[in-house]
Amino acid sequence: MKNIILPVDFGDKTQVLVNGAVAFAKEVNGRICLIHVAPMDVGFAIGDMGFQYFPEVEQSEIKSELKHLNDIEQSIIAKGVDCEHLLKQGVAKDVIFEYAKDKNAGYIVMGSHGRSNIYDVFVGSLTKALTKDAKIPVLVIPVHD
Repeated sequence: MKNIILPVDFGDKTQVLVNGAVAFAKEVNGRICLIHVAPMDVGFAIGDMGFQYFPEVEQSEIKSELKHLNDIEQSIIAKGVDCEHLLKQGVAKDVIFEYAKDKNAGYIVMGSHGRSNIYDVFVGSLTKALTKDAKIPVLVIPVHD
């Protein structure tokens, strides 16, 4: 059974991406390894006193993200595809590649919003970065309208 890495950001198109990944997993007899990479600055805020850390905010956010991941995992399993999930903080590209290596993954499945190159210049594109540097195939699923 092939491990398929599926990074999710909980955006409004996550379900479209999940549906595409499930269909792909069924075609290749795959198992989905769901991952969400939380930023390192969860719980930090900037105010009059500069940067401040609020551990209760970080704990609440992580708890919410774990619940969301569990809900997605259960929906994938309900569709007949084996699944596990991981939430980790860090730099998304690095964490995803590390997870793919740890899981001896055969594929990474990403979504494409169909944004322009100008968007990539100013905001960046995780999908673009992953496809450029990946050592395994990256399946890009269009999730735009």
